[in-house]
Amino acid sequence: MTWEDHASLAPYNTFGIDAKAERLVHLESEACVAEYRLHPQGYAHQSLLLSGGSNMLLCADVPGTTARIAWTGMEVVRESDDHVWLNVAAGENWHETVLYTVSQGWGGLQNLSLIPGLVGAAPIQNIGAYGVELADSMDSLRFYDWATGDIRVMSAAECAFGYRDSLFKGALKGQGVIMSVTFRLTKHSHALKTSYGAIQDELSARGQEPSVESISEAVIAIRQSKLPDPKVLGNSGSFFKNPALPAEQVAALTALHPSLPQYPQADGSVKVAAGWLIEQAGWKGKRVGNVGMHAQQALVLVNYGGASGPELWAHAQRVQASVEEQFGIRLEPEVNLIK
Repeated sequence: MTWEDHASLAPYNTFGIDAKAERLVHLESEACVAEYRLHPQGYAHQSLLLSGGSNMLLCADVPGTTARIAWTGMEVVRESDDHVWLNVAAGENWHETVLYTVSQGWGGLQNLSLIPGLVGAAPIQNIGAYGVELADSMDSLRFYDWATGDIRVMSAAECAFGYRDSLFKGALKGQGVIMSVTFRLTKHSHALKTSYGAIQDELSARGQEPSVESISEAVIAIRQSKLPDPKVLGNSGSFFKNPALPAEQVAALTALHPSLPQYPQADGSVKVAAGWLIEQAGWKGKRVGNVGMHAQQALVLVNYGGASGPELWAHAQRVQASVEEQFGIRLEPEVNLIK
């Protein structure tokens, strides 16, 4: 467990915002978590629990203690003829974990390639892309309760997953920390989803048949062609959620805008593409000072260099207001605002 005073958080958030933490502690093992809970400057003074910093916007310096998840490791904990159960520590890089499963020929996570962040944060957001969500392959996770110091094993059903949502954004928000996640992955007879997000077009262009490996490669190629690298241009990926709307509302919008991309959901609602709404409202590629919506993907809010958190949030609010005025739809941020 390593402590720093008045530490810059720029290396630990993908927007690259130079907010300061009054105290920053690096939790380098699971044992550190229990030690930190009882430390005089530890959990009792915690203001922020920091994972990969890929799903937050720092709008101010952080008082008190910021705890950074930094423990790693993974192991196969169970295996059958058809499946393998892989337990992954919260501090492991998400994309590197996906690449490892792909290299082993295990199916389930390939559509989630190149998503930034760490494994421990993935269930909080129920990360998803190209027709797949984390909930589809997660078996269970281990949750450390700050109040009791106990570790609770929770099934996927207990996590109450929804679209970019989970119990950890609701009743359990701030109540503990995810220690590790166990995935149930297929060894053969994989469910290969290629119909969402031009994956099939990319495979056809490459002359490849769908497989765990080829889908991962296709997703990486698509994301790299549309999404900026946070190491080059500060961003958090998709800044807004794709809104799920009543079917009648989408039908009325489609009558006015026949090219509106839409995706019917199991509950009868219809999800529409927030990026398309933002582009139609004239914000795609538009820069205001050091902030803007990316030229290749209108859903991505970017820091062109030197922008503050409040500047980025002010621009996001301008986009929100514009889309709501034109389409009557209020976009919700996908990222967490730290104010």
